[in-house]
Parts: sequence; structure tokens; C-alpha cells
Amino acid sequence: MSFFTRPRNVFLLAGLCCLLWGSAYPAIKQGYALLEISRSDLAAQILFAGYRFVGAGALLLMFAKLTGKDLRLQRAQVGEMAALGVFQTTLQYIFFYIGVANTTGVKASILNTSGVFFSVLLAHFLYHNDTLTWRKMSGCVLGLAGVLAVNAGGLLGDAHPADTGFSWLGEGFVVLAALVLSSASLYGKRLSQRMDSVVMTGYQLGIGGVVLVAIGWGAGGQIGGFTWPAGLLLAYMALLSAVAFALWGVLLKHNRVSTVALYSFLVPVFGAGLSALFLGESLLEWKYLAALVLVSLGIYRVTQEA
Repeated sequence: MSFFTRPRNVFLLAGLCCLLWGSAYPAIKQGYALLEISRSDLAAQILFAGYRFVGAGALLLMFAKLTGKDLRLQRAQVGEMAALGVFQTTLQYIFFYIGVANTTGVKASILNTSGVFFSVLLAHFLYHNDTLTWRKMSGCVLGLAGVLAVNAGGLLGDAHPADTGFSWLGEGFVVLAALVLSSASLYGKRLSQRMDSVVMTGYQLGIGGVVLVAIGWGAGGQIGGFTWPAGLLLAYMALLSAVAFALWGVLLKHNRVSTVALYSFLVPVFGAGLSALFLGESLLEWKYLAALVLVSLGIYRVTQEA
């Protein structure tokens, strides 16, 4: 049993990734405010995401070079890295950044856990040693019930229209981002068997980030008013992406997809709490508390089997 397959280490490393990803929700919102990016300015949102991931990719490739890893790619790997970068970073974060701009950080962090279900379901069909058992199914049902609970207020008609309900540009895009990430993670797991996970993650983040920047510029996106707080926030977001994606890639390489993916249910716990703390968003509503309880029970239910 290697360092990255010991249950305690998997829990600690996956938990760190989820904490970092959870902090991205309030960070993105704060970034929009500091850089005066409006909810309707989709080009600037995409450009903001591109800057973050170009920085994250550069940090990882620099780290890989300093630790003696070979950055050269074979001809076939160039196309694979381009496909992974466009799929996992560009497409996912177009959906994600636009979705976060059109919903609250608390809701986005909880809705994004739908990716766990997608990962477990897809892994069942692609890996013979990662079958969908009744325990996994029940855990996913609990988690998805939490995802549905977060929109219960809007469905019952007792919510403020700016904060609840369902919209494709908000909640819909967050869920689509989760589906794209789940699918791309399975492709990345296959590629990581033939190359270093850190190098692979660095290239896919960098390539995906460059494409995001190109799309943002091409659509007329502009970001001005870079101040020290905004610059430090962007640097933090690049660093959190570099660390979280690199660790997650290593964990996926050495463990079953479903075992690692299920820890994603921790993201809303961190994301909702940090959004409430830093953005002043409401957390003490019955639907949010019910959602967090359900996704936490989902983690417990499925990881008992793992």
C-alpha cells in the first residue's frame, strides 16, 4: 500500500483539495467585486478564469521542472493534453464561472456536488473494479437529495427571486460544469497512467487557461483596475488550483474513481461555510442546513464501503 492509497492519507489529501475548492466560491465572488465584473459581463468572467488557470498551469510546470521532471511531450501526448485542457479546464470553467456569477456561493458549492454522482455512475460503466453497489447508490441518492433541497425554497415559492429558484445560467451551468469535470477526470485518469500527474495537470490547466483567455479577448472582455488586493486574490486562486488539481490527479491515479470522487461531498461544507463567512450569505436556512446534512450522510454512507 503506497502513501497515496492509505485511507487516512486519502482522506487528508482529498479533504485539503475540497477545502481549497470550497474557498474558490467566495474568492470568485470577491474577485468579481474587486475587479468590477458585472453578472452580465460573460466575456470578462471567462477572461478572469483564463488568467487564473494560465497562472496555475505555469506554477505547476515550474514546480515540475524544479523537481527534475521531464516536461517533454510525445507527439500523441500533445493532442491528448490539448483535448484534456479544453475539456476539463476551458469548457468546465466557462460553465462554472458563468454559473457562479448568477447564483449564490452557498448554492453553487452545494449544487456542484452533483459531479460525485456523475463520476460514480460513469466509473461503473468504464472500470470493472469500480462497480455501482447498493451502498454507493444510497450514498449518491442522499447526496443528490441535498442538491435538490438547496432549491426547495424556490420550488415552494417562499424564496427571494434573486437568491433561489432555478436558472440555466446559474444553477444549470454549475451542474453542467460538474458533469464536464466528472467526464474529463475519467479521461485524465487514463492519461495519468502513462505520464506524470503533476506534468499532465500543469499542461491541461495551462492550455485550457490560454484558450479561455483567447475566448475572453475575442468576445471583447476587458478587466481593469488591478489593485494589490485583486492581484493577491488572483495569485491565491491560481495557487489553490495548482495544488488541488495536482493532488486530486495523483489520488485518481492511485485509487478507484468512486473512492476519490465521493470526498467531493466535502466541497459544499467548506464552500457554504466560507461563503457565509466572507460574503455574508445566508447559511442558517432550513434548506441549506438540510442539504449539508444530506450530502454529509452521503459521504459517510459510501465511504464506509471504500
